[in-house]
Amino acid sequence: MKIFHACDIRGIAGTELTEEIAYKIGLAVGVKLTGKKVVVGGDVRLSTPTLKNILIKALVGSGCDVIDIGTVATPVFYYAQKVMQAMGGVMVTASHNPAPYNGFKLVFGDQPVTEDDILEIKQMVEDNVSVTGKGTVTLTLSIVDEYIASTALLAQKSKLRVVVDAGNGATSQIAPQLFKQLGYDVIELYCQPDGNFPNRSPNPALAENLQGLGEKVRESRANLGVAFDGDGDRVAFVDEDGRAVDNDDIIVLIAQYYLEKQPGTIIYDAKCSMVAPEEISKLGGRPVMARAGHTFSKAAFIQEKALFAGEISGHFFFRELGYDDGMFAGLKVCEFVSAHGSLAKLVDEIPNYILTPDIRITYKGMDKEAVLDAVAEKLAAYKPNRIDGVRIEFQDGWGMIRASVTEPLFTLRFESKSAKRLREIIDTLVCALPETIKTAVMNALPPQYKEDLIQAEL
Repeated sequence: MKIFHACDIRGIAGTELTEEIAYKIGLAVGVKLTGKKVVVGGDVRLSTPTLKNILIKALVGSGCDVIDIGTVATPVFYYAQKVMQAMGGVMVTASHNPAPYNGFKLVFGDQPVTEDDILEIKQMVEDNVSVTGKGTVTLTLSIVDEYIASTALLAQKSKLRVVVDAGNGATSQIAPQLFKQLGYDVIELYCQPDGNFPNRSPNPALAENLQGLGEKVRESRANLGVAFDGDGDRVAFVDEDGRAVDNDDIIVLIAQYYLEKQPGTIIYDAKCSMVAPEEISKLGGRPVMARAGHTFSKAAFIQEKALFAGEISGHFFFRELGYDDGMFAGLKVCEFVSAHGSLAKLVDEIPNYILTPDIRITYKGMDKEAVLDAVAEKLAAYKPNRIDGVRIEFQDGWGMIRASVTEPLFTLRFESKSAKRLREIIDTLVCALPETIKTAVMNALPPQYKEDLIQAEL
C-alpha cells in the first residue's frame, strides 16, 4: 500500500486511505499503545472528522485511553502530547498536501517515528493484527488556549505589522490570536478554516503559493508576511517588498538569533544551500547535516541536543519546545526583524550561490533503492554521501538525487558558485542516471538555468 511513507501515513481520502484501512491502522496503533494515554487531534480537511472518529473507535477498542483535543494545528497536538505526558498520539492530517489527501502523523513515546515503526504498522494492517481492551475517551477543547498562553510566554512582545496567511488551514483561528496576544499589528489573510483550501495550495514552500501574501504585504505596508501549511507545522515568509524568502536564508537568520545568545549545534537538511553550514560556522555554531524529512531532522535535533533545526521545506524545531512549530518559527523571525531591521536587507546580506529548485521526477514502476544504489556505484570515485539518497560534494558545489518521503518522486538539486561549474556538476550526476530519468531531468531543468549554463559554456 503506497500510503505508508518514511515519516507518516498519507494518501487520497476515500480511495487510497479508505475508512476500512483507517480502522485497521487504528487497530495497529492500538496494539503498540494499548493501556496507554493517547492524544488524538485533527486538521480542517473535510475527511478529517470521519477518519478521526474511526481512529478513536479503534484505539478505544484496543484498550487505549484517548484524549480527543478536537480540531487543532499539529504544533498544538505536539504541545498537548507533551504537557499531558501521553505515551502516544495520532494527528489526522495530510499536512501540506492538496485537499483530497489525508493521513496520520504518529507519535510513540518521546522519540520521532522511524521508518521501521511505519513498516511495522503497515505489516500489522496487512496481517489484520489487533488487541481487545476497554479504553476510554475524554474530550478536551481548552488545549488551544493553553497552547497560545504557553507559547506566548516563550516569545517577546512586538508592534510589528505582520500579514498572517493561514491558507484556510488549521492555524486560521490560532496564529492570529497568538500574534495579537504579543502585541503584533496582525492583518489576516485566508484565516477562515476551509478544508477545500479555496485560495491557495496548503504548501507554502512553493513561491507561487505566496503571491497573494506578497501582494497583501505590499498593499498594507507590513514589515513581513508569514504563511502556514495546512496543519501549521511548516512556515514560509515574504519580506516587506513582497518577495518570497528562501528557507535556506531563514535557517541562517534563526541560527543567528540563537547563536547571538549562546554557542551550540544547528541542524540543517541535506537539500539546503551550502550557505547554511558556511554561515552557521561563521556565527560560531556547529552545523550538522540531517536527512530531509521532519522525523529525520527531529531525530538529529534530539541526538545532537541542538539549539535549533531547520529544513528548507519549512519545518523548524526548537529546544524550548522539543518539537517543530511553524507558528513559533514565525514569532522568532519576527523577533529577529524587530531587533535587526528590514527582513529584505537581512536576507540580501546573506551570500547566495547558484542553487536550482527541486527537480521532481516520477519513479513509478522502478525500484527506487536499486536506482539510487546503482547511481552511487557509478559515482563511487566521488565518495558519495548516502545520508539522503546520493549526494556528491565538492569545495565549490554539490549535487544530489533522493527519493521523496511523501510522494513517488525522485528529487534532484544542484548548487555551485559559478554557472560553468554548476553545469559540470549536473553533467557528472546526470550521466550516472538511467536513461529515462536522465532525459526527464534535462527536460525539467528550469529554463533560466539552461540559459545561464549555455551562455557560460560559450
